[in-house]
Amino acid sequence: MSELRTERLVLRGWRESDLEPWAALNADPEVREYFPGVLTREQSEASAARFQADIDQRGWGWWAVEVAATGEFIGFAGLDPVDEDMPFTGVEAGWRLARSAWGHGFATEAALAAVAFGFETLALPEILAVTTATNVRSQAVMRRIGMTHDPAADFDDLSVPDGPLRANVVYRIPSGVQRPVTR
Repeated sequence: MSELRTERLVLRGWRESDLEPWAALNADPEVREYFPGVLTREQSEASAARFQADIDQRGWGWWAVEVAATGEFIGFAGLDPVDEDMPFTGVEAGWRLARSAWGHGFATEAALAAVAFGFETLALPEILAVTTATNVRSQAVMRRIGMTHDPAADFDDLSVPDGPLRANVVYRIPSGVQRPVTR
């Protein structure tokens, strides 16, 4: 199994000790603002189990993220094949962090590590990211890691009720594009 390290973070497999803070993160309405709703503890545990199964199977996926200096679990980041119901294919970069981890550059740092892994280890031709059109914080991370908006790929997510969460934007970065250096 791969583990990624940056100056301040470790992207690693999931542990039993991650489940409580992961469930708390997913029960936070502010963290889940751009999703249809919060998750129950059972839903959070099931997602962590799926994430770890993917990492076990292919060696990469949605890694747990911890602060290297303290060992504190702060969320997840990584890469995953785009869901089959999406109007495009490819590998997506993503992240979700606890509110206490916001504003420290952790999402950018973790995303840069995941993208570097995708290009350098997996030899992916491109990596994309998707979020709601209203999630300007995630879009800022996408731009900071060198992605550009692809308006032609934007889409409405028909699995969510009509409203501000339906319109989604797609950002992309092809292999070979100069990316910012991780911390």
